[in-house]
Amino acid sequence: MERYEKAAQVWSMLTEAAKNRKVLYYSDIDSSNPKDVGKLYLEPIQSYCILSRLPALTVLVVSKSTGEPGWGFIAAEGFSLEQNKVFNFAWEKIETPPPGKLQAAVKKLPSCGRPEAANFYKRQD
Repeated sequence: MERYEKAAQVWSMLTEAAKNRKVLYYSDIDSSNPKDVGKLYLEPIQSYCILSRLPALTVLVVSKSTGEPGWGFIAAEGFSLEQNKVFNFAWEKIETPPPGKLQAAVKKLPSCGRPEAANFYKRQD
């Protein structure tokens, strides 16, 4: 399966988790390759959320060892507050972005661990 198609599926997993006020682990997304989940599948979603001024949906994916998002998460400083925003957002009103839009978001604003993307996000507030 292509990266952005999988990212669109992960979007659906995350919005369902938000509806149920649950967090997921990287291994829940891809048990065979949890270390690459952020770069492969979460970055397109994070970039899309930043550009679309949506709560940082990827904040729901955390490390089993720390209970926090990994180094690539840059969309918000206070991850607990951002998780609450995600839990309380009406995701059912937002359509799952198609793979092409997720790919375009990464091309426009690569975000996995990039401080300049975090600065862009802060300017949007």
